[in-house]
Amino acid sequence: MPTENTTDLVIIGLGYVGLPLAQGAVQAGLKVVGLDVDATAVDGLNAKKSHIDDLTDADVADMVDKGFRATTDPSVLATADTVVICVPTPLSDSGGPDLSAVKSATKTIAEHLHPGMLVVLESTTYPGTTDEVVRPLLEAGGLVAGKDFNLAFSPERIDPGNPTFGLKNTPKVVGGLTPACTERVAQFYGRIVDTVVRARGVREAEMAKLLENTYRHINIALVNEMAKFCQHLDVDIWDAIRCASTKPFGFQPFYPGPGVGGHCIPIDPNYLSYKVKTLGYPFRFVELAQEINASMPAYVVRRTQDLLNDQGKALRGSTVLLLGVTYKPDIHDQRESPAQPLAKLLANFGATVWYHDPFVPTWSVNGDQLACVPDLNAALESADVTILLQPHSSYDLTAIAKRARLLFDTRGKVDVTDPDAAVTRL
Repeated sequence: MPTENTTDLVIIGLGYVGLPLAQGAVQAGLKVVGLDVDATAVDGLNAKKSHIDDLTDADVADMVDKGFRATTDPSVLATADTVVICVPTPLSDSGGPDLSAVKSATKTIAEHLHPGMLVVLESTTYPGTTDEVVRPLLEAGGLVAGKDFNLAFSPERIDPGNPTFGLKNTPKVVGGLTPACTERVAQFYGRIVDTVVRARGVREAEMAKLLENTYRHINIALVNEMAKFCQHLDVDIWDAIRCASTKPFGFQPFYPGPGVGGHCIPIDPNYLSYKVKTLGYPFRFVELAQEINASMPAYVVRRTQDLLNDQGKALRGSTVLLLGVTYKPDIHDQRESPAQPLAKLLANFGATVWYHDPFVPTWSVNGDQLACVPDLNAALESADVTILLQPHSSYDLTAIAKRARLLFDTRGKVDVTDPDAAVTRL
């Protein structure tokens, strides 16, 4: 049971998942410590500076004033009642799961594991990880999960930049190794979020996260492929989606684009595909969706080349201005942004690549450091073609369309009927 010297919660990993959780726990009145290997991030947080989009410096200052602190010292785990692992789970160079950060965090916890502790994995992974990877590492010292300490999985559902749904009002799925573990983790998150959803166990909770993102991945691939052939059929895919969206049942709109970005959609379905392959089955839906979505940057380059050809210009030697290089609008996050492979392809074809993004002052393409164009209007007038990749709210798209020599809208946000603008949609 917690004592006066107990830390209610230690969060390992203070990024886009861990830091909002820390804020929610602090606001709920818990004594929270953040543990991270990044000394610069730790120092910044203790100095009341935020390094993620969803929290401002004022938010972090409020957390610190209420007792939150960050550290690189794992000894804080010795007094922790609950530990939540929120470390990255990227893909390895071979395309499989990279659980090195999860394993490292788990081994660190194991060195300070004590009876009664609750250990929760939030990092996205394949079904079986909590039981088959995390559990043995924790039990190596002799304590038994489900008997001496509690072990659970709870998938993160953070959506950076979402103004409507945050940590508190997004239902939290939890699954414990045993029914008692499930109740313990449900009670913990019940202090922080409005709604807790109990899964049958850890594997169901792990699968729920992958199902959510695989669903999106496949449906995005569907509309991306439809966008390709609709262009040849002279069909406005955006208008078709608008019309289909009026159906009040049985349809949810998804939209095409230059590719998919962020940590979830390009990464998570591959974790599920990996696990399915270990059973001897190909996960054809995911593999095909990955192929389609990964092809979109090259498709955008090909369409750009065609647009320039119609103007009597070659892509080689032309100047291409990219608008918005983050993976979604109105955030700084560039993880897996399709702008990166798109820019590399353009440069490899001999184009001069410029970019503008109010959230990204400098950007690297093929090892070359680029600076955000200082004068957007001048760049629009000079570039042979402008490609809208992210419609940041600060962009006046109507004005951009009128000023650009040629605008290729990959997000379906610009009015193509304006006679004063040369606009083509994806």
